[in-house]
Amino acid sequence: QVQLAESGGGLVQAGDSLRLSCVASGRSFSDYAMGWFRQAPGKEREFVATSRTWRRAYADSVKGRFTISRDSVKNAVYLQMNSLKPEDTAVYYCAAVISARLFTMAGEYDFWGQGTQVTVSS
Repeated sequence: QVQLAESGGGLVQAGDSLRLSCVASGRSFSDYAMGWFRQAPGKEREFVATSRTWRRAYADSVKGRFTISRDSVKNAVYLQMNSLKPEDTAVYYCAAVISARLFTMAGEYDFWGQGTQVTVSS
C-alpha cells in the first residue's frame, strides 16, 4: 500500500511554467512505476508521463515541454511543466503501481492521489 499526495497546481498564464510534486508514503518507493495523468472537464483521464528508475515515457502532447523526475530520498516524483498552454488545463493526478514496466493506461495503476488543479489562461 502507498499513499500519494500531489501539490503545486495553480493558475498561470500561457507560456508559464509549473512544477507539480507527488510525495509517496508507505512501501519502498523504488518498487513503483510512477505516472502522471490529467483530466479536463467532460473528458476522460489521459496519460501524461511515466517513470520507472531511469526510464521515461511521455504523451505526444507534452513531449519536449514536460519532464518527469524522481527523488528516491524524498520518495517523490515531480512533473516540470514548461511552455504551458490553455489546453493543458486539467486536474493532474499522480499514480503508482508495483512494476518493473512502464504503463500508459490509467487502468494499470493501483494507487492514486487526490489531484491538483492546473489552470492555464490565454
